[in-house]
Amino acid sequence: MTRRLYLPIDEMAGQINFDQAADFLELSAFFSEDTMVPTSDLSNETSIGASEDYTDVHDEMQTGEEEIVSGTVGRIEERRRVLGPSYPFDLDDCGNTLRCVLEEKSLGQVAYVVSLMLSNLRSISPILVQSNLHPMDCEVRRLREYFQYFATAALAGELQGRAWSFGYPRPDGSRFLDKLREIWRGLRDGRVGAQTGAPLYPRDDQIDVFAARIPTDRLPGFLLASAQVATGRDVRNKSLKGHLGVFKSRWFAEQPVTEFIAYMIIPFAIADDRFVDDVRIFGNVLHRLRVPHRVAEAGRLVADGIGVEGYDRLEEAARWVADYRLRTGAVA
Repeated sequence: MTRRLYLPIDEMAGQINFDQAADFLELSAFFSEDTMVPTSDLSNETSIGASEDYTDVHDEMQTGEEEIVSGTVGRIEERRRVLGPSYPFDLDDCGNTLRCVLEEKSLGQVAYVVSLMLSNLRSISPILVQSNLHPMDCEVRRLREYFQYFATAALAGELQGRAWSFGYPRPDGSRFLDKLREIWRGLRDGRVGAQTGAPLYPRDDQIDVFAARIPTDRLPGFLLASAQVATGRDVRNKSLKGHLGVFKSRWFAEQPVTEFIAYMIIPFAIADDRFVDDVRIFGNVLHRLRVPHRVAEAGRLVADGIGVEGYDRLEEAARWVADYRLRTGAVA
């Protein structure tokens, strides 16, 4: 096995995937022993991948290299602009070097790295497959569990309110209806009760996170979000929008009058043009360029005494990320 990461240049012949190229540079910097990578590494990868295609057309190859590097640097700059201090990488002024500036205490930055790793598992991306840097199966399960807690914090930050980690297995080990009753005792809108024909052994019935901005008058008609958290290739088959009516009619003897707002929370970076259609399918979407910033906002909620379930596990995730870099040979 080798530490070398792999960028599938041959797959970019038709349309350059700048998000994947940006991930390649970010992972290269994250795993680098000096925490830095020259953006010209993309040119080297392009030259290797294109050597057979452009042996007699050097100018065409050179144009392709420049386009990939400039477009990828532009995408990284956009990530830095959107995420601000929650982005764990930094470009020099000329865009020649990308440096990992991850701070373990910055849970927003840790959320970004966890999302970056999940976006490049072997089932989704080839970048880590040929290296010895891909997490083991047990670590993949742990990363997905951590992302569930980051997603809960992100939805709390999004609504500026309480949030509950409802996805199975729940952090408190509770059963489905017991957890739903606990949440609705706080929300006070509707009455939980399984209806005829409801599944006998439900896990989470597709909802992984609830969050609410509960008004001081305790009356219905407030921000109430329900989210699916998805980290696999089949994310586009997991929209909650068509299921929320089923959920309410299935599990409430008296249905809430407050509308459920559908969310999808994912670790992936999404191209802007595709994102528009994802919102059509999923409702509101928290993705890699939104989750870290919202996690940082959730920290202020917790400091003010607002409950965000699973938030106490995020420091464990930060330690895991730091230990993983050390184990793979990078400097923390």
